[in-house]
Amino acid sequence: MTSDLLALTRDLVAIPSESHHEENLVNWLESELRSLPHLETERVGLNLVARTRLGRSTRVLLAGHTDTVPANGNQVPRIDGNVLWGVGSTDMKAGLAVMVELARTLTEPATDVTYVFYAGEEVAAVHNGLGHLFRDRPDLLEADVALVGEPTDAVIEAGCQGTMRLVVTLIGERAHTARPWMGRNAIHRLGALLRVVEARPTRQPVLDGCQFKDALQAVAVEGGVSANVVPDRVQVTLNHRFAPDRTPEQAETELRELLADVLEPGDTVEVVDMAPAAAPALSHPVLAALVERNRLEVRSKLGWTDVARFAQHGIPAANFGPGDATLAHTADERVAREPIERCHRALADLLMSGV
Repeated sequence: MTSDLLALTRDLVAIPSESHHEENLVNWLESELRSLPHLETERVGLNLVARTRLGRSTRVLLAGHTDTVPANGNQVPRIDGNVLWGVGSTDMKAGLAVMVELARTLTEPATDVTYVFYAGEEVAAVHNGLGHLFRDRPDLLEADVALVGEPTDAVIEAGCQGTMRLVVTLIGERAHTARPWMGRNAIHRLGALLRVVEARPTRQPVLDGCQFKDALQAVAVEGGVSANVVPDRVQVTLNHRFAPDRTPEQAETELRELLADVLEPGDTVEVVDMAPAAAPALSHPVLAALVERNRLEVRSKLGWTDVARFAQHGIPAANFGPGDATLAHTADERVAREPIERCHRALADLLMSGV
């Protein structure tokens, strides 16, 4: 018999697990998983991996992060009718509840299953527990296909965009503001660069039936010396989201070519952060079966998620979890019962029926 998944989600929300402080939740999960004799459970730091060892021909990996953003007056969970309110309810303790219930109840699935509960997703990539596992214990993550329980409102979000941050430095020449003609204002040079950025056409490639959109935005500016000095230097940070039909190297080359006409000797363009995109993997038999048997809506993932980590290691992956991503990280974060139960039904069908 299936547990009350909304109540289980509430219980998980009631265990605070802000990034870098996930230990109490991980301890609870570890106790729960180690009590299940059909699973082999290993803990690596603040990351938990529980696996069946049934010798099936296919292994499905389900992954979910245990950390949340800081509470915003919503640390105490509250159920009102069929809606649960509280920090992390949608991102992504509802997804964790689905994983816990599947782990508890599916003792003889048609596929082997790996459940991965990892820390540090909401903070800098250096802290990401999934990244740590791929670095230190890749054997624990071996699988034919992976599903990441990020909130998608129980639809399949295929692939993900890549993301890149670039810092562009423009050079000028200092002078007194009373005699600006004796120098060159670096901040004024931003006008031409920003016009080029704003005018860049939006690419919208369609991959595996999913339409992606590129995006380029200026997100930070730093410059200025003092109120009476013509500035000789300005930096602008650009964030580029690129579709999975391009490698990071191709995306960087395109941006450098775009900016070339407004750059001069002495100016620099530096890539300070990069994460590759992941192509949709909807043709994989496991994902195809999940979509077709449950008549799931499919769309592209506009944003970056950990499906890209699996794709980098040759494991087809998609995002599939309960919760509305637009409510994540807000004071009004909440999740409804229906998408939690819908995700559970679809995944239980997949794991019990196979491909």
